[in-house]
Amino acid sequence: MGSTPIGSTDGPRDTYVAGRRSLAHVSTDRPSARLPSGFADARAEDVLARQALVDTVVGVYRLHGFEALETPALEYLDALGKHLPDEDAPDEGVFALRDDDDQWIALRYDLTAPLARFVAQAGQHLVRPFRRYQVGPVWRREKPGPGRFRQFTQCDFDTVGSASVGVDAEVCAVLSAALEALGIGPGEYVVRVNDRRVLTGVLHRAGIADARAQLTVLRAVDKLDRLGPDAVAELLGEGRTDASGDRTPGAGLAPAQVDAVLGFVRSGGGSRADVIGRLDALVGDDDVGRSGVDELARMAELLDASGLGDDRVVFDPTVVRGLAYYTGPVFEAELTAEIRDEKGRVRAIGSVAGGGRYDDLVERFTGEKVPACGASIGVDRLLAAQRLLAGEAAVPRGPVVVTVMDRDRLGDYQAMVAELRAAGIAAELYPDERSFKAQMKYADRRRSPAAVIAGSQEFEAGEVQVKDLALGEELAKGIADRDEWRTGQPAQRSVPRSGLVEAVAAIVGRPAPGRGGG
Repeated sequence: MGSTPIGSTDGPRDTYVAGRRSLAHVSTDRPSARLPSGFADARAEDVLARQALVDTVVGVYRLHGFEALETPALEYLDALGKHLPDEDAPDEGVFALRDDDDQWIALRYDLTAPLARFVAQAGQHLVRPFRRYQVGPVWRREKPGPGRFRQFTQCDFDTVGSASVGVDAEVCAVLSAALEALGIGPGEYVVRVNDRRVLTGVLHRAGIADARAQLTVLRAVDKLDRLGPDAVAELLGEGRTDASGDRTPGAGLAPAQVDAVLGFVRSGGGSRADVIGRLDALVGDDDVGRSGVDELARMAELLDASGLGDDRVVFDPTVVRGLAYYTGPVFEAELTAEIRDEKGRVRAIGSVAGGGRYDDLVERFTGEKVPACGASIGVDRLLAAQRLLAGEAAVPRGPVVVTVMDRDRLGDYQAMVAELRAAGIAAELYPDERSFKAQMKYADRRRSPAAVIAGSQEFEAGEVQVKDLALGEELAKGIADRDEWRTGQPAQRSVPRSGLVEAVAAIVGRPAPGRGGG
């Protein structure tokens, strides 16, 4: 990418190279119109699709008895806790700044740490178990990449105050119900489950007892799906240098210890009972590992009783989750469909949700043991996956456009718009003096389901023309003769002025052929 000059054409200017200011900097009167790296704007279709997805998921959460909670975007840095990538560098991994009282505050990294702070602050006034859901943006100061943004939306649900395995099993049920409510059926997704204590038991048996070393191992294994076993083996050993030249320090394990960890992550496959049997052999008599295997066995019974078979929920030792605060079962929901990218390569969509049990997070504030468990759906990632699967059909339709053929009758056109809106139909009046062709082009680019057309002849006859734009586009593909199109006009018809709303509602209320519903 070459350098791009900005600023006024006859005054001082900055020069930017690949989004960064060059050393040859002089002042400018105009800022550069650019986004910070790792951030993205959301257009109307993205906002509407995201809201529809959130509404559906929240409906499932409410059905399961969860209630809404909102916490601020900013938290004191110490409230975010030990899960930060580097405790010794307060602004590493998060966007942090000093408050007026010279204390560090940061944009929230997730919605779980703020929940723990809220529960600790509410104390005994909170009904327990406390079951909440929250939707909102989170921010992570990490290296951006394709599909990896520094701001994204999460949709969480959690139960605080219960150590029951029933709560753990319910996470699987809620994730399953939410995905199916979005039209993702059995066989198109799977909820993967593991227990952190099982890997801890394996690490104990391999002679890895240091907590920091164990966390490094967890984060290395968490990258298995993205990087593959060879790269994970490097991260478990001396470290890894990626294609860009960035170096990630390793866990420093001996070759035999690396083999023990890789043996654990390869112990999946088959039924839940099969996996439990293999994990039982791996943990041996280690007490921590044994508690994890026992929990999975009890969870399997509850999943069976709930009708969640191996086609929906599987036990998978590769699921470890990268955050330090998880203490027991961990979960990931993954879409199993494969797509082709822009280069024609087959790609898996991968994980769209994750979570786990975190029994120590509230204790940091109060000293009181408060068990908790929940999960988070990555709204933006799931939305992108739906778009990839649905293609054009995932893009919502725009409003009905009432065209203007006679500027002297703006009041009549505005009355049509008002009637449509009163009937719950999104509609707008084309505001400018433009040709009819330009107005129809605008309606098409807005993905309008219909256009309303009325000139002097229609007003005299007490009629309006209603054009089904999507149907017209579909039918036009099969009509090669212009005269045939003119005589047929199957997608455009005259209706009495009094029948405007009924005619438009009939178009808006059915799926648009070839263009998807709104």
